[in-house]
Amino acid sequence: QVQLVESGGGLVQPGGSLRLSCAASRSIANFYVMGWYRQTPGKERELVATATNTGSTNYADSVKGRFTISRDNAKNTVYLQMNSLKPEDTAVYYCKMRPYVWSNDYWGQGTQVSVSS
Repeated sequence: QVQLVESGGGLVQPGGSLRLSCAASRSIANFYVMGWYRQTPGKERELVATATNTGSTNYADSVKGRFTISRDNAKNTVYLQMNSLKPEDTAVYYCKMRPYVWSNDYWGQGTQVSVSS
């Protein structure tokens, strides 16, 4: 079992930045994959960014060049640095981790990001 707690959401103006954090209840050093997803009302949850244990990353086209996923194994935490935010980035952002390729996915509770002037 892994418990995930997200933080860092809030209200920001267009062009601003936020950094989301996702703290895990145990070591993430060897976790298979971790990622960030987002969801708006009436729409399916969509992938924002993922990072694997081999160091590879993947981003949605809509956030490439603006968002960066990173990890701090010492703090058991995954981050999503979001720059040049746009109103269309407004959503609830969720962290997901899968410890092993065969294991379940674990989700955080979500954190609201609102981009508005």
